[in-house]
Amino acid sequence: MDTAAREPLPYPFGAPVALEPHARFEDLRRSEAPVRITMPYGGDAWLVTRYEQVRFVLSDPRFSRAAAAGADVPRARPGFEPVGNLLCMDPPDHSRIRSLVAKAFTVRRVDRLRPRVQEIVDGLLDTMIEAGPPADFAAAVAWELPVQVICELLGVPLADRGVIRRCTETIVAVGKDVTPADVKDARDQLVGGLTTLIAQRKAEPGDDLLTALVAARDEGDRLGDNELLMLGIALLTGGHETTANQIGSFVYQLLSQPRQWDALAGDPGLVPAAVEELLRFVPLVTVTDLARIATEDLEIGGREIRAGDAVLVQLDSANRDEQVFPHAGEIDFGRKANHHLAFGFGVHRCVGAPLARLELCVVLETLVRRLPSLRLAVPATDVEWSADRLIRGVRKLPVAW
Repeated sequence: MDTAAREPLPYPFGAPVALEPHARFEDLRRSEAPVRITMPYGGDAWLVTRYEQVRFVLSDPRFSRAAAAGADVPRARPGFEPVGNLLCMDPPDHSRIRSLVAKAFTVRRVDRLRPRVQEIVDGLLDTMIEAGPPADFAAAVAWELPVQVICELLGVPLADRGVIRRCTETIVAVGKDVTPADVKDARDQLVGGLTTLIAQRKAEPGDDLLTALVAARDEGDRLGDNELLMLGIALLTGGHETTANQIGSFVYQLLSQPRQWDALAGDPGLVPAAVEELLRFVPLVTVTDLARIATEDLEIGGREIRAGDAVLVQLDSANRDEQVFPHAGEIDFGRKANHHLAFGFGVHRCVGAPLARLELCVVLETLVRRLPSLRLAVPATDVEWSADRLIRGVRKLPVAW
């Protein structure tokens, strides 16, 4: 077992550049052992970059998410992770709450949303096309679709989407301009809005997910008041922030490599496989986050991890592991085995994965059908990116057709 002390590396390793993974991850994957890093907040942690080791950390109960809740653990963002958040729970509490939400996100139930998602996408594209090129695809479609879908699913007024976006962007901010007080204020704003909606649903139940969660709370001890509020925030944040950025990044990736776009335009049936390959290939985060705390001494790749140590996994790096994905640095829409980790792994695997897949597929299928001549309206190098958020994404995506 390797117990040699090493000087921690400052992390992140550099500012993100468009959709390029940092070269250091490739070097780290060649090592058997995790590397010690110093995070922007909370001190030092172990960084795991290899596929099988990432799966091990994500699935082994000796790595606790609950131990990170409300604590000054190594992290990318200024604020602490709130107690009661589904992402900061371990079984059995995590299993109890996840089971309530998972029913709304089964593949079968999500597929029933396809006509409505298609309707929203067509409406957004109608407006963009009517206005004429050039257009900002990010503002016209990428940001609008996921927030409309999650608002309808939860029963949140669409008029609140501006507040939701501002607050969630603050919560996932990693820049020095955002303080812990800013994060708390943003979370408090969402809590206030959800509290009002919860009271309304209790008085007048609706046909939406929030009504179902309110009913679960009122049945007894299945869902506490704080758990309900934190779950609502997690669904609002995860339900639009990640997918919106993925839509923009996927379209940028395809249009910046016209051969990839032409392949889909020539054969729209490739879209589902292309979505899986883009989920694997396109980096999602600017900096890894969501530490797990080891609850006992163990080892990873011969490196001793002591009880109390923080461990972080780099999913984007794991998805480029050549030992699992041959020619991992290339996009292959015909890849046969694609067990990527874009949605995580284990008990914390993204509960909304079926919905995200649906939205991504409908957007790309509709684009290649209705706008096969879509192209970037500026050089790819001129596209602006958000560097101060946990999730990678374009600020604007100028397109023409």
